[in-house]
Amino acid sequence: MAKSFLKIYMVFIGVFGQLVYFAQAFKIFTTKSVADLSLFGFTTGLIAVSSWLVYGLVLKDIPLIIANVVACIGALACVAGILIFR
Repeated sequence: MAKSFLKIYMVFIGVFGQLVYFAQAFKIFTTKSVADLSLFGFTTGLIAVSSWLVYGLVLKDIPLIIANVVACIGALACVAGILIFR
């Protein structure tokens, strides 16, 4: 029971924590402004979450996979927005 609750909790926290990318992507695409945003920083973040996704896939760890799929989509949206609007 406790392990099941912890797994559900970690999926929630993992996804919730990665929503920061979506908030930034929303701002990029609504304002069409990337002033003071770092392409290097968001690309580094994308590489990091992609690496965690691969690690989660190797381990078959569902919370890691779900959280990092969400993170990859959000980080990729930010990188795309920076490239489009710079």
